[in-house]
Amino acid sequence: MIAAVLPTYNRAKISFERGEGMRVFTPEGEAYLDFGGGVAVTSCGHAHPHLVKALTDQAQKIWHTSNIYQMPGQEKLAQRLIDATFADTVFFTNSGAEALECSIKMARKYHAAKGHPERYRLITFEGAFHGRTLATIAAGGQAKYLEGFGPRVEGFDQIAFGDFEALKAAIGPETAGILIEPIQGEGGVRPVPPEDLRAMRALCDEHGILLVLDEVQCGIGRTGKLFAHEWAGITPDIMAVAKGIGGGFPLGACLATENAAQGMTAGTHGSTYGGNPLATAVGNAVLDVVLEKGFLDNVLQRSLVLKQKLARLKDEHPTVIEDIRGSGLMMGIKCKVPNADFQAKALEHRLLTIAAGDSVIRLLPPLIATDADITEAVNKLEMTCRSLEAKQ
Repeated sequence: MIAAVLPTYNRAKISFERGEGMRVFTPEGEAYLDFGGGVAVTSCGHAHPHLVKALTDQAQKIWHTSNIYQMPGQEKLAQRLIDATFADTVFFTNSGAEALECSIKMARKYHAAKGHPERYRLITFEGAFHGRTLATIAAGGQAKYLEGFGPRVEGFDQIAFGDFEALKAAIGPETAGILIEPIQGEGGVRPVPPEDLRAMRALCDEHGILLVLDEVQCGIGRTGKLFAHEWAGITPDIMAVAKGIGGGFPLGACLATENAAQGMTAGTHGSTYGGNPLATAVGNAVLDVVLEKGFLDNVLQRSLVLKQKLARLKDEHPTVIEDIRGSGLMMGIKCKVPNADFQAKALEHRLLTIAAGDSVIRLLPPLIATDADITEAVNKLEMTCRSLEAKQ
């Protein structure tokens, strides 16, 4: 008999009934240190007082009206994102996949509005993950997500990650733009070198195509800047964000320049729930926290501590850990053992982590992590390594 909840997840046999800061608690009261952050979602930690107040205050006013009507909280959040980024306009969604769908549609519509509907193809990269809709699994190009859902949505040309010559060769008369994650998340925490992002920006300018960034996982302060592309000193034309922007409440957004968004007129796109009063109340509260003076500097300092401790861990456990990679508080441990085994053993030591491709374990803690939290997490990772070594 099929489960009441569609069995599309291989869930760990554990549940949590409450969270506080960096920790979550089982119904029995057992505490687990959260270094998965709900897959980079709980940017401000669990039950952050400011986020809780923003949500409960709004819940006592109005929950939903739809985008048929103006929403002051949505307009406020949009303007704050515009003021803090390259963007001139924002479309709100409920998830990262929806933000990517809007980004893909916008890139196509841009060229159609300029009289070139034939320019609809986006260049994407091996190892990418852009969501689970039909368009975004086609953009990601991973066989395990595409299998059984054919025919594959047309319009995506995938090339090898890091192959700049292949990128240049892939640009043709039907190319609308380049879609890339500044740091691949599901693909194994693989950062794109800043010089490559700069070269992509120049390539887009040269060919009159759009640079579309997926910062769903690496954005909202995770790298020590509000968005990861800032480290390269470039700006995209379109950017999809989600996860951390809602701090745990479903919220995503597509940010764009006025030029890139010129085809998106009334009726070309929509969302029933996107940017509703509850979501944008929490989104504004998240920005209150993340944009507070000194917050991102603190993320950067904590990330340096984490990186140093992980480097030592790699040196001390060479039969378990092959490499450490990532940026900010988005770090990956490339394992020499099955990453599922590593994740399961870490869970036994009451540490939450996230598996990724290329046999990687992701560390995506809430951005409020302290040095003490990092030390505790690394100690648990060390116990995990020792447990795995004992089985070798």
